[in-house]
Amino acid sequence: MGVLGAEGWLEMVDLRLATFVEVGLPFSSSDREVWHFAQEHEMVLLTNNRNMDDEDSLEQTLREENAPTSLPVITIANVNRMSERRYRERCAFQLLEIVLELKEHLGRSRVYIPYK
Repeated sequence: MGVLGAEGWLEMVDLRLATFVEVGLPFSSSDREVWHFAQEHEMVLLTNNRNMDDEDSLEQTLREENAPTSLPVITIANVNRMSERRYRERCAFQLLEIVLELKEHLGRSRVYIPYK
């Protein structure tokens, strides 16, 4: 958000990050519950690269429940690299591109950033 704010994008685009606490989700929520909450509230889920540990994992949820009208999950490919300025900028601007062209991404279960 700092990258987009510094460039003035947050003044032009309705974009904000919300935490579990801000939206009233318990930290103990399963990935499935979080995905449903995001879909029901028309929120794009931004996450790190997650795995398929159990029946309520994000990957399993996407395989079972993603539909052509579902909002995508945006996944940061390597969250450990977010401390690198260039990597963080690439992620931020690709997140912005996805949000600006959100209708083009409906039904895509997952979009990894950075993708270029």
